[in-house]
Amino acid sequence: MLKPSIDSLLDKVDSKFTMAIVAARRARNIQASGRGLKSGEKKPVTMALDEILNSELEYERTKNSEIK
Repeated sequence: MLKPSIDSLLDKVDSKFTMAIVAARRARNIQASGRGLKSGEKKPVTMALDEILNSELEYERTKNSEIK
């Protein structure tokens, strides 16, 4: 079983797509900062998903016309 569960995460975001994008971007940020690389610690994606679940991340959806 995945922890945190998909259902609990979907209560915090508007779609699975948004959750995947937000988590991936945050995980890359965590990895670039050097956090989460120690032995025995959670992986960056898990850390990002935990942050989403705990409402520690904010995101803003852009409209398609704003994407270039």
